[in-house]
Amino acid sequence: MIHVDQAGDGRIFRRGLVCAARLAVFSLALSLASAVHADVRLPAVLNSHMVLQRDQPLPVWGWADAGEKVTVSIDDHSATATADDKGKWSVTLPPMKADGKAHSVKVAGNNTITLEDVLIGEVWVGSGQSNMEWQLKNTIGAPEAISAANHPNVRLFHVKKVQKPAPADDVEVTAHWGACTPDSVPAFSAALYYFGRRLQADLDVPVGLINSSWGGSPIEPWTVTDEGSGGMYNGMIAPLQPFAMRGAIWYQGETNVMQKNGLGYFDKTRALIEGWRKTWNPELPFYFVQIAPWSGRYEEGQLPALWEAQVASLKIPRTGMAVTTDLVDNIADIHPRNKLDVGNRLALWALAKTYGKSDIVYSGPLYRSMKVDGSSIRVEFAHAGGGLKSRDDKALTEFQIAGADGKFVEAVAKIDGKTVVISSPNVAEPKHVRFGWHKVANPNLINSEGLPASPFQTNDWQGGTGE
Repeated sequence: MIHVDQAGDGRIFRRGLVCAARLAVFSLALSLASAVHADVRLPAVLNSHMVLQRDQPLPVWGWADAGEKVTVSIDDHSATATADDKGKWSVTLPPMKADGKAHSVKVAGNNTITLEDVLIGEVWVGSGQSNMEWQLKNTIGAPEAISAANHPNVRLFHVKKVQKPAPADDVEVTAHWGACTPDSVPAFSAALYYFGRRLQADLDVPVGLINSSWGGSPIEPWTVTDEGSGGMYNGMIAPLQPFAMRGAIWYQGETNVMQKNGLGYFDKTRALIEGWRKTWNPELPFYFVQIAPWSGRYEEGQLPALWEAQVASLKIPRTGMAVTTDLVDNIADIHPRNKLDVGNRLALWALAKTYGKSDIVYSGPLYRSMKVDGSSIRVEFAHAGGGLKSRDDKALTEFQIAGADGKFVEAVAKIDGKTVVISSPNVAEPKHVRFGWHKVANPNLINSEGLPASPFQTNDWQGGTGE
């Protein structure tokens, strides 16, 4: 602080002005230097404690001064790029194997950034609406699961909810990678956590999990097409690209039932998957949850129609579907609290289809075909290799049968090997069968591994089998 003599000593005052001027010039010089030499910067998803996707080329990108050379190195690998006229740069490092070691990544330009404790393994993103967002602390068995969640080889990254009018360069800077601990996991996506925990245990490699979900969201704002992109894609998916990752899991659809999309949801799902594959990873595995029964404000017929659209999505290559009709603890709650089985069932698809574990039964029974046999209809299922059975050892439930008039009545259903024979004394010449075809369905047909059959109807059925 400069003191001015109250007696009015002019020399002291002039010395103060000179010092202040020199200080202003020095500050200006520092400001100009900063403007001339901006620091190299990375997106939030590239940070210490992250997991890099094994066995894939590894994009690294960021920002610097236009024309600035930036070198990225990890172990014996390095690559150099020059920032373009907008200050953007990117390099691609060669694929690496998971080795169980912590690595350092150095990014050097006018300044140097060092990322520590970087693992090589598997990376998955989880997206959708509230059932994907649903936090571990609010699920069945949460206290025990949280206290046991010391998993240094599982890393978590949570994307803050935001919509943007155009694809953003970065997510909110508060997002960061961190190891899974009892302190970090309670507010993380339960379904994604359980999915990743199962993968890490079975594959014995590090697993990175990116949660990018928004409760109540329809599918449209997550979608990118040639005609444009949605606000959630722009703000919460695009900024993650081109970060190398293995695949995606998806838990969404409740809002689109309320919007009465029905079978039209198939086209929306296909657009979502194709868009992410085009902009991110052309081989992207995409495994999704068939949404659960609910007694709430779905209009009659809308939930079964969307279920059929979801099963139809199995016709899209590299997709899979976890059925959840048996996981509803409160039919009046749109958020079933058992997310452990949801995550595990999604992991079964990934282990079998993405990681080639051929000995895994990854799906419950899915309708394949029917044949009229006198006064009965015999239904054949995919994923019934070990046989079919009743979950509660009681008679099979939720089967209905109809004749040419289309009037469905309750039916008797009996297991015969890998098929189910359906009949009713009130229908002499049956034409159609349906199973669990209403919004509070709770059928008991399962396969030998205890995985539930998906609801279906046989009249111009659009579903696939995911085989």
